[in-house]
Amino acid sequence: MAGTASLSLRILLPFQVFTEKTSVSRIVVETRDGSLGILPHRLDCAAAVAPGILTYETPAQGEVFVATDEGVIVKAGLDVLVSVRRALGGKELANLRAAVEREFLTLDESERSMRSVIDKMESDLIRRLVRLHNA
Repeated sequence: MAGTASLSLRILLPFQVFTEKTSVSRIVVETRDGSLGILPHRLDCAAAVAPGILTYETPAQGEVFVATDEGVIVKAGLDVLVSVRRALGGKELANLRAAVEREFLTLDESERSMRSVIDKMESDLIRRLVRLHNA
């Protein structure tokens, strides 16, 4: 790898930095449109991250897997920033995939349900305000 460019990776959570790595040779992340591979000379880009497994590779650690929740990934130059709601590290890929399904995807279902209730409450409030205004 001597003489070749490498990426700098930062994975951010809402209230902390999950990890910062240098000398990253490649990154693969799951997006809403499928897997996105990032190499050092790829054009700059941004994408919405879907709950899934982010993989990165460094000379020191080899291939590393991180379970990520929804978020965004931005590549600018050799810097890659991933901002997600939650992330879990681990060695066993099968365990991480199970964690994504168990924690990230099911929580999204309950969030959708909660958002639906809130939408109904907001709609009801707006109807009542309109009635009050027209009275």
